[in-house]
Amino acid sequence: MAVKVLIVEDDSEMNRLLQLDLEQHGYETCTATNGLEGLRMFHEQRPNLVVLDVALPMMDGLTVCQRIRELSNVPILIMTAHAISEEEIARGLNVGADEYMIKPIRNMEFHARVRALMRRAARDDETLQTVAYSDDYLTVDINARRVWVNGQEMRLTPTEFKLIAILVKNRGQVLTFNQLLEQVWGPEYHTEHHYPRIYVSHLRRKIEPDPKTPTYIQSEYGVGYRFTGKQ
Repeated sequence: MAVKVLIVEDDSEMNRLLQLDLEQHGYETCTATNGLEGLRMFHEQRPNLVVLDVALPMMDGLTVCQRIRELSNVPILIMTAHAISEEEIARGLNVGADEYMIKPIRNMEFHARVRALMRRAARDDETLQTVAYSDDYLTVDINARRVWVNGQEMRLTPTEFKLIAILVKNRGQVLTFNQLLEQVWGPEYHTEHHYPRIYVSHLRRKIEPDPKTPTYIQSEYGVGYRFTGKQ
């Protein structure tokens, strides 16, 4: 069954180019040109991936992203027309984005990111399904792909879940930045050295009792991170 991609982009030419390009690579597509229409199309079409512009009429892309994330863990790739800061990336992560790309979109990089997002969202990762962690504060159920923090279920994006799953799987071991990039994001991301730091920081805000003094995800400065759990 073909992967269905929802494109929400108000620039009609960009919208059409993305649609043609994705269809040439074997994807099914549906499109919208404003935020409200995009949200409606998401409900109607139930796509496997959302490609979403930030600057949209009627409802901005970050709001659309947040509304989608309230209902679904579908991968969301956000596009923006200007260079973005780490603070902007953090805002996008906070509303549920999995990935940012800056326009103009480069074809090869775009498809590499799409493939990586779909891999991370796959539910048949047998290497993770037998691993779990639980204590009186944090529970990570790899098989069910669910996380509870202090008794409350915490919604994670596919990327965030893959990150904590890899850390839990390697509990007690230091995973270098390059290992995390390879195992969580894929080989296409080998130059994105800031990704582990940004995503770990955001994940800590979701799962740690005190993100500034982490209990679970420890930093090995200049090397990487390790999951320790409660002692």
